[in-house]
Amino acid sequence: MMRMEVVAAGESNSTTGTGSGGGGVDAAVSSSSPPSEAAAMAVYERVARMASGNAVVVFSASGCCMCHVVKRLLLGLGVGPTVYELDQLASSGGGGGREIQAALAQLLPPGQPPVPVVFVGGRLLGGVEKVMACHINGTLVPLLKQAGALWL
Repeated sequence: MMRMEVVAAGESNSTTGTGSGGGGVDAAVSSSSPPSEAAAMAVYERVARMASGNAVVVFSASGCCMCHVVKRLLLGLGVGPTVYELDQLASSGGGGGREIQAALAQLLPPGQPPVPVVFVGGRLLGGVEKVMACHINGTLVPLLKQAGALWL
């Protein structure tokens, strides 16, 4: 049985650096930002580190039914994603769950729910609609294989 890793408050992955490639959080993070945006950039940098930590990362809320659907789909495909439950993250030090959720909402198209947000290979895939669309049209499994989340 596949297991997913749920990162609790105060824990972190053993990652350093930020995600690679375009389409991820790196596109929103720049080193030449004004000092007034330093706190916001710290949150984006934390999201980038979290997103690039494993092949598949899901930002979720523990009571969200669509988050549950995405996690079950990934587990059913044989992927063990790292899951960050934003409603359970502590709000101290570099952005808590609410700050991270606000940063993720800026990366998604307008009108989409703020969770779940799925990163594959350190790059933003999208929310529940994008994940389901990729699954239905057959592009999700190749993306997961390319990221090293599946070996089939």
